[in-house]
Amino acid sequence: MLFRQINDAKLAQYAYLIGCQRTGEAIVFDPERDVDQYIAAAAREGLRIVAVAETHIHADFLSGAQELARQVGAHVYVSGAGGDEWQSKWVKPYKHTLLQDGTEFAVGGIRFRAVHTPGHTPEHMSYLVIDQGGGATAAMGMVTGDFVFVGDLGRPDLLESAAGQVGIAEPSAHALWRSARKFVELPGYLQVWPAHGAGSACGKALGAIPQSTVGYEVANSPVLKLVGDEAAFVKDILSGQPEPPLYFARMKALNRDGVPPLGAVPVPPVVTDVRAHAAAWEAPGTVVVDTRPWPAFRDGHLPGALYAPLGKMLPMVVGSFVKPEEKIVLVCELARADEIVRDLVRIGYDRVIAVVAPDSMGATVGVKLETTPEMSAAEANAARGSSFILDVRGAAEYEVGHLEEAFNVAYTRLLPHIAQLPRGERIVVHCALGGRSAAATSMLRRMGFNAVNVAGGFEGWKKAGLPTAAPASSRAPALSGATAASKPSGGCCGGSCHG
Repeated sequence: MLFRQINDAKLAQYAYLIGCQRTGEAIVFDPERDVDQYIAAAAREGLRIVAVAETHIHADFLSGAQELARQVGAHVYVSGAGGDEWQSKWVKPYKHTLLQDGTEFAVGGIRFRAVHTPGHTPEHMSYLVIDQGGGATAAMGMVTGDFVFVGDLGRPDLLESAAGQVGIAEPSAHALWRSARKFVELPGYLQVWPAHGAGSACGKALGAIPQSTVGYEVANSPVLKLVGDEAAFVKDILSGQPEPPLYFARMKALNRDGVPPLGAVPVPPVVTDVRAHAAAWEAPGTVVVDTRPWPAFRDGHLPGALYAPLGKMLPMVVGSFVKPEEKIVLVCELARADEIVRDLVRIGYDRVIAVVAPDSMGATVGVKLETTPEMSAAEANAARGSSFILDVRGAAEYEVGHLEEAFNVAYTRLLPHIAQLPRGERIVVHCALGGRSAAATSMLRRMGFNAVNVAGGFEGWKKAGLPTAAPASSRAPALSGATAASKPSGGCCGGSCHG
């Protein structure tokens, strides 16, 4: 048996290539949409992909299961449990099997047993892996998807908080408790192979270690220690979850109904004559996504550009601020263009029409570049009486400490609250360190707001000894616009930002 964990650090996502070296056949679990990476990985090992399986209908990226069925004729294994609403509707034209609890299938000499583990989603399946070709009669590990992570379990509120399924969070939490009770009875030696690591918004306390064991999780996972008390378990798993990005609802629908064909990863043209195109890029329906460092963006960018720093924050910014039908112009280092295009197609942004190298931004004679105003914490403090203060941190950060009059909404959920922001007033935007607020400021200015970023954010405010309010947990909520409380995971916003 060959086993490969394939990591996407930006989305904190793990896919699994598992192959039988005797027969040369392989299966991929939870692939992303750009499937050439898995086809190439299999070929390097002398394998061909004959099957693909999903643990559930994903919300945080577009699945590559349908693409593998299209490109290599892979047999599709998806859950048939959880009710009609939670079935993958796209599978009918392809070779497929709808799995129930206990269904077994084989790829070469490797046997897989589907285990229905509802809670994160109603249809969720985990997979026990048995290397029969190697002489094993018992499972060596479990592909747990978004059921069990290292140090955490998959959040049960996502269908409600991201996909708008009102009233489903608490019943899902009770279902997750029942699944967890069964999990803790599994052999302690079983390896745990999760679908996500630290930085994913699919849980609140995911560890950065890529895999674990049942025994280790039973002994160390805080939420699994509550499995003996259903009420305490439900209360804990529903509290403190990070705010999901806006694009999650769209991912869920597309993964259920059918992901648009991708084929080869797009290769957008490189544009060096910025002046010849700048006016067209200002037209409605086109967005310039600028990935340069913040000082370079702040001091001169194309009109209406969005600031989207490279790394885990880029999918969050684009997925929260850009419409999927809009055309995108990327300002980025040419060597990283393919990487960024892949980041975007994985969340459904296929219309990248041009790439502009940062060096070309220095040759924009005749193009009026825009700047983004920024102020220090001291200047922001002086402006408090005459400005609208916008705090784009997560609700849990706001609860720990905030400015008395600040309106709080996480930057990934900002667009639905636009109508609550004043058009005729200066908006002073801050986060923890200045990164999330910089992205939010660029979006607001693109929409015509008089927004100013606070350098150094709330942490700079505190270091300067400027006045803040008492923790929100010790007082009644002051603002109707504040988001629901959530505890950050892996840093200030789930490990997915620059502060």
